[in-house]
Amino acid sequence: MNFTFLDIGLLVLFAIAIGIFLFKNRKNLKKEGFLLLYKTKWGINLINKTAKKYPKTLRFLSYVSIILGYLLMLGMIYLFIRVVWIYIFHTEVVKIVKIPPIAPLIPYLPQIFKLNFLPPFYFIYWIIILAVIAISHEFFHGIFASLYQVKIKKTGFGFFPFFLPIFLAAFVELDEKQMQKKSNFSQRAVLSAGTFANILVAGLILILIFIFYPLSFHAGGIVFDDYVYNIVNVSSVTLLNGISLNNPSYNQISEIMNKSGENIFVADNLSYYGYKGATKDKTQIALYYDTPAIKENIYGPIIAINEFKVNSIKSFEKELSKYKIGDEIIVATKINGEQKNYKIVLKENPLKPNSAWMGVTFFNQQKSFVSKFFSFFSSYKEPHIYYEPKYSFAVFIYDLLWWLVLISFSVALVNMLPMGIFDGGRFFYLTVLLFTKSEKIAKKSFKIITAVFLALLFLIMIFWFKGLF
Repeated sequence: MNFTFLDIGLLVLFAIAIGIFLFKNRKNLKKEGFLLLYKTKWGINLINKTAKKYPKTLRFLSYVSIILGYLLMLGMIYLFIRVVWIYIFHTEVVKIVKIPPIAPLIPYLPQIFKLNFLPPFYFIYWIIILAVIAISHEFFHGIFASLYQVKIKKTGFGFFPFFLPIFLAAFVELDEKQMQKKSNFSQRAVLSAGTFANILVAGLILILIFIFYPLSFHAGGIVFDDYVYNIVNVSSVTLLNGISLNNPSYNQISEIMNKSGENIFVADNLSYYGYKGATKDKTQIALYYDTPAIKENIYGPIIAINEFKVNSIKSFEKELSKYKIGDEIIVATKINGEQKNYKIVLKENPLKPNSAWMGVTFFNQQKSFVSKFFSFFSSYKEPHIYYEPKYSFAVFIYDLLWWLVLISFSVALVNMLPMGIFDGGRFFYLTVLLFTKSEKIAKKSFKIITAVFLALLFLIMIFWFKGLF
């Protein structure tokens, strides 16, 4: 049976169960804004006991939590500005990633918008992740509130009645009057505690991935980045689709390309097959070499050459070096679990005379700080290696863990955005108040920055809608 059908069945059963629960407890539900709140006292005793048992540790972690809050706020502001820039000046990205910038986290989101670069997001993932993130987030708010003697009035869950009754949210209701009387530091510690919990969850799950992945996956092939290409001067192109050229412009080349299907180039006395792109000033273009790989349109991870299993770039290059120019080989790739074989005849490598090549390339990893930062979190995998699961359930578990890390980190970032609806809004207000000692300035700053981000959000939505057409 297709797992998606089973998952949808679970979603329906869960929605029915929640509907019955809400109906039976309708007298205990309270409407606040768009939410139906079910209030209880679950977990309050555990929260208070935890705060009383580890006061010194939690006071130290208050400093860590606040510092982390500022780092996340700065990171979110930077990312927000980058997103605005991309939506305004790189509309091609919007056309590829069609998901709206403001979208609820719902099951099957990647499948709905056909985001093939993301793993599937099932309902079972959604409910587990929502429970882990929401409960830990609110639990930490409660612990730090109890530590600083802010009364916890209620705990509970929220429901969105205008959609399906499965859209859950957890909450810890604090005594706001007590909260506002506490020191500036205490309030910031309580506000940043939720994001601190999300980062802790992300870190713990990431450690689990580092342990789980090597035990559950093995190298089954290699992943190439592209066909080999070369950057040449536009003026050096002498032949295009049988048409002779003499010191052409980019517009001339573009006009000829638009009139035909396949593009065969001759430039710098070398033959090329296909156009990759051009520099911004249109003086140079990237052309694909006329290679066996591009001619046969080889696609997917390479798993074997003439039935010899390759599981690293080194083994791939070593096996390929055994063959000569003109030899025919069978290259096997794997796509969606299915093997596909390509018959190709090796050609001479123009970059290394008298040696045979297929014409695929592997990019070196970038050395920037950002690329190093993100590559560290995926260092449990070697670059350019195609991994296969050792067990049937390994992919399912890995995708769940991967989503848990991604969403935990995303929630932590978004929650520290300095806007009124997030913890980051009040956190920002308290920071301004700390330095200015003026409630008037703090409130005005809070209103201004909230308005700025709302305006930018509206601007993003406009360019997202525009970019779809």
